Amino acid sequence: MKTRIVQFLICTIAVLSMSSLASAEQKLTNYVMLKGGMYSPSMTFDLDNFNGGSTSHFDSKTGFAGELAVGHYFSPMIALELGAGYFESDGSPAAQPGETKLRVVPLIATAKVFLPIGMFEPYGLAGIGAYISDLDLEGNNSNFHGSTEVTYGFHAGAGFNINFMKNMFAGLEGKYLWAEPSFGGQHIKLDGFVTTANIGMKF
Repeated sequence: MKTRIVQFLICTIAVLSMSSLASAEQKLTNYVMLKGGMYSPSMTFDLDNFNGGSTSHFDSKTGFAGELAVGHYFSPMIALELGAGYFESDGSPAAQPGETKLRVVPLIATAKVFLPIGMFEPYGLAGIGAYISDLDLEGNNSNFHGSTEVTYGFHAGAGFNINFMKNMFAGLEGKYLWAEPSFGGQHIKLDGFVTTANIGMKF
């Protein structure tokens, strides 16, 4: 009888331990992630009446990009992520003195599809975003500040995470975005790549 009681207790403890571990694993379905990297515009743009003249052609330069995101795994392969961030770019006219400064605050929702391979998690992503943009322009004859309340756009890309601890991960991500805000009736495309190094925590 005593032997059976001991066996029963051992089995009960083992089952409870396994259930506890499984429960702990199931609880790690949410995450928070910090991203930092660069925004690389792929589009140049034109501004009318710059410096009181005709249309001027501007080249955009690579600038900083950052984002704070929270996400939820609906399964080991599917997650939804919400993020808010900031990116910027400088521009200069091809043949005239002057400079532009573009600042953007993106509010985005992203669906991710993962391919878990042990601690390595490659994924593809696609989503939509609302972009709050400001443009500052300095020229010889006048300065200009324009803002747009909300511009909607799309993004798609890929990346990977490496789960180096039970609840910690790091990775790289690249995405291309499409959006076109308007400043004083002039449209400027934000189209370009956002490339970031990421670190996150699951909970």
